[in-house]
Amino acid sequence: MNSPVLQLLVLAGIAIFLILRLRNVLGTREGFEKPKAPPAIPTRRFGPDLEVIEGGPDPDVTDYVDADSDMAKALTAMKTADRSFNVREFLRGARGAYEMILTGFEKGDLAEIKPFLSSDVYDAFAGVVESREKDGLSIDFKFIGISETTLVDAEFDETTKNAEITIKFLNESTSAVYDNGGDLKEGSPTEIKKQRDVWTFGRTMGTGDPNWFLVATGE
Repeated sequence: MNSPVLQLLVLAGIAIFLILRLRNVLGTREGFEKPKAPPAIPTRRFGPDLEVIEGGPDPDVTDYVDADSDMAKALTAMKTADRSFNVREFLRGARGAYEMILTGFEKGDLAEIKPFLSSDVYDAFAGVVESREKDGLSIDFKFIGISETTLVDAEFDETTKNAEITIKFLNESTSAVYDNGGDLKEGSPTEIKKQRDVWTFGRTMGTGDPNWFLVATGE
């Protein structure tokens, strides 16, 4: 047997050997076989679904008053009558209004605060300022800050849509009263004192006018 034929037989033998080994390792495929399904991805649970219940407690109200109180009912009715009303924003605005109105009153500058006062409150403030000027008195007043803001009452008339909210403020300020000669008659320009005021703000809800007015003052 010549050399080329011998080489061909050797290669053929090696090929047959390799085919048999591959069949043993890989197996055979007969007919149509369904592809293997990919492994299922486990579902990740984030806890039970939470259901929002309509008519539940409103945190914008219950953060400031008891949920079952008359004040809570009044504030909720205000929010129903005027969707733009928000208790948190109201209290924030009331703090700013308190500082502005109190400072204007103490300094006798009523022109800028008049738009925020009811006619009765404006007349009372104007009477006090007029009396001071008549006696030749002047006041050096400095507003330091508000240390307490507490919602103490809320009332709402379903018929007229008139709303009133009463707030107790506790401020820190200095106040000194001088006569027309410049002599100190009362108070101190440096001593910081605490002053408590109970103010009532009113507004007709749902009219499109978002402004509240100071309708009553007390201590």
